[in-house]
Amino acid sequence: MTELSEPQIAQFREQLIALRAQLAGEDAGAAEWRKPVELDQQSVGRLSRMDAMQQQAMADAEARRRQTDIARIDAALTRIEEGDYGWCLTCGEAIAPKRLAIDPMATRCISCAA
Repeated sequence: MTELSEPQIAQFREQLIALRAQLAGEDAGAAEWRKPVELDQQSVGRLSRMDAMQQQAMADAEARRRQTDIARIDAALTRIEEGDYGWCLTCGEAIAPKRLAIDPMATRCISCAA
């Protein structure tokens, strides 16, 4: 494996920043689904309320996934700033650019990830 070039690192940085902005936007847009479910049986039937609670649980799970991805993006951006981006955190070898193209937040080479 070879070290990433400066243009490659800049491209991954831009991709990470764009992905972070997209996830933050999705999180803001999904805030309505995470609101507490109304317990008034006069306005909403029991099955409708159960469906709303299920939607809320799914929205909460998606929000947790987005927050995890945002934390991974922030960690990748920190590695870029520190000059450690593209190197496996386990063995220290370079991570293949093709792997980073698929997952720019990857922290391990394919051997260590397996």
